[in-house]
Amino acid sequence: MAEQFFDVAVVGGGPAGATCATLLAKKGHHVLLVEKEKFPRYHIGESTVPGVLPVFEELGIADEMKKHAFVKKRGITLVWGQGREPWDVDFADAGPLTGPYDHAYQVVRSEFDSILLANARHCGVTVLEDTTVVDFLFEDERCCGLKYTRSGKASTVRARFVVDASGQNTLLARRYNLLEWDEGLKNVAIWAYYQGGKTLPGRNAGNILVENMYDSWLWVIPLHDGTHSVGLVMPAENAGGKQALEQQFEETLENSVETKKLLVAAQRVSNYRTARDWSYKSQRFYGPGFLLTGDAAGFVDPLFSTGVFLALRGGSLASAAIDRLLKTPEREAEVLKRYEESYRDFFDVVISFVHYFYDASKEKEAYWHRAQELIDPIEQMTSRQDFIRLISGQAGIVDVMRLDTTEKVNL
Repeated sequence: MAEQFFDVAVVGGGPAGATCATLLAKKGHHVLLVEKEKFPRYHIGESTVPGVLPVFEELGIADEMKKHAFVKKRGITLVWGQGREPWDVDFADAGPLTGPYDHAYQVVRSEFDSILLANARHCGVTVLEDTTVVDFLFEDERCCGLKYTRSGKASTVRARFVVDASGQNTLLARRYNLLEWDEGLKNVAIWAYYQGGKTLPGRNAGNILVENMYDSWLWVIPLHDGTHSVGLVMPAENAGGKQALEQQFEETLENSVETKKLLVAAQRVSNYRTARDWSYKSQRFYGPGFLLTGDAAGFVDPLFSTGVFLALRGGSLASAAIDRLLKTPEREAEVLKRYEESYRDFFDVVISFVHYFYDASKEKEAYWHRAQELIDPIEQMTSRQDFIRLISGQAGIVDVMRLDTTEKVNL
């Protein structure tokens, strides 16, 4: 078989990889995407934030998302802080700087991720599923392609640039021993699906419920298939084995207040699933001939449902950087440096705020003021608006995660 050549080879067909590949193809580049699984496939991470909506528009799937049956998420309902009464965050209250983005979606990831991957194909990306990347090609220390196996056959592909969007497999970060673990956010999650549960009343019906349980927290996410995703996040050091973790989950549900109300008539209809929820980031987000995006660059605790946002926005940011460096190769180092700075700046803001928020002993206004300190120190907005902007991903869009903030880079 003749050696293949592409402008860009993307490893991973999740939200980050599909977004990056699609946007590069729409800009006229010849793009290969290699995905180890066959879609549709299961994935956790069902709650999104309004910061994804502009990327849907970029991708050309905004109308499809509106027509799909996904539950519209207008905000978050929290049982957190000194008071034990629930308090609501409505995305529509974020203020004038955020534009028209007043909602998000609760998605079944097998359906959502398939929409993204199908759109990549539609836009001209060559998509290979059931395909495993076994190595990266390097020449003079520059990444220049991939080796992969498909249906038992080995193949080699060369590319002008390579994107690692391999999710928590973090292929290139592990190759270079770049992963840094956040010692304060080493958690474990256990979850299951329930049928027959209630939703919150009125406009909050599509909200995610997040209930603090002092040394852990619960989520409840309503899904359009009639189930609720219900999960528990707790420090890994407090978790026992699988059987003990399941018992802890059931006991925590029983001791909850708001979660228990929503599940009073519900029945568990799935097995338990568990995952290590350790936050991390790579020491570097790029190297000669490659960059990392999505979970391959870093993973943030799921408290504010920022995972899909970071994947989509990171993929969009990566596509803009790669488009520029392919057109002006002499500026590659400059462009990649700006990509990393922009991505890392927002990532670090989110991590910092998650650490602060995990102290559930504060009044809710303290969380609002901390958000303002991080994203709006000159107080253009109210502290509550800044809190909403930060947790909805909209501060990242207008303030931080962009490549065109300096005349020098001019992206």
